[in-house]
Amino acid sequence: MQVYHSLNEVPYIGNAVVTIGNFDGVHLGHAHILENLILHEPHGMQSMVITMWPHPRKVLHPETNDLRFLTSIDEKIELLRHIGIDHLLIIPFTASFAELTAEDFVKNILHDIIGVKKVVLGYDHRFGKNREGNLDYLATMAPTYGFELLEIPKQEVDNIAISSSQLREDILLGKVEYLKGSLGRHYSLTGTVVEGNKLGRTLGFPTANIALSFPEKLIPKNGAYAVVAHVGQETRQGMMNIGYRPTVEGNALTLEAHLFNFDKDIYGQTITVEFVQYLREEKKFESVEELKHQLYADMWHAVTELNIGE
Repeated sequence: MQVYHSLNEVPYIGNAVVTIGNFDGVHLGHAHILENLILHEPHGMQSMVITMWPHPRKVLHPETNDLRFLTSIDEKIELLRHIGIDHLLIIPFTASFAELTAEDFVKNILHDIIGVKKVVLGYDHRFGKNREGNLDYLATMAPTYGFELLEIPKQEVDNIAISSSQLREDILLGKVEYLKGSLGRHYSLTGTVVEGNKLGRTLGFPTANIALSFPEKLIPKNGAYAVVAHVGQETRQGMMNIGYRPTVEGNALTLEAHLFNFDKDIYGQTITVEFVQYLREEKKFESVEELKHQLYADMWHAVTELNIGE
């Protein structure tokens, strides 16, 4: 898959089948539509996904600071690559780009720059300045600019919206065991291993403290989880705590992963943690010793769930 981070990078394709959208999560609903895009493209034509980054709401409403995503742009790229899309155009969304009219988008980008021959779009998708462009508008433009228009049915679009909303709700409720059925994979977080207070090491449970690579990633509910972690070429089962460590008077949200049978120094390395099963809520223990006993219980619980869940 060829990836373009600006319009200046895009070669004239001339026979492109294009779809436009955010595709946050690239879940199975998205994959179904994107795979159909590939399967139904006529012989010799090439598929292209157009998306914008950062999210338009962040640019148009900068006061909004609670926007969270299921995938970073890097994760989205890899997931779309896996599906088999030929081209991915990531248009930098800026205040000036937001002023581009729907007509200019069709003429200058779809026709002049890309050479579109077919547009696949959801019934409710809108684009261009003031969201003036829609499916009906494209239908009037198609004869002028020589492309075919295919509508994604309302039921499919609505199912995608439902899936995305359900995914977010399950993540916020800690129901990570349900996510694989919608995502086609475990939900994950990626970050860099940073130094913590090393309390876990004194308890016999050294942890990798994680600073997220993408701070706007949606974080699951606070609590303990059974996880699978990837560090470099190694994969380890483990458990992870998300929360404020109330037993030791913590005051900042921490992401700490304990990897089973692993004692390497991985400070500064990238780690990806997949969430397999929610184990318990975060709680304040009466003593560090009581916390230690709970960690042993968590470990055996995690081992059981991982052997079942994997």
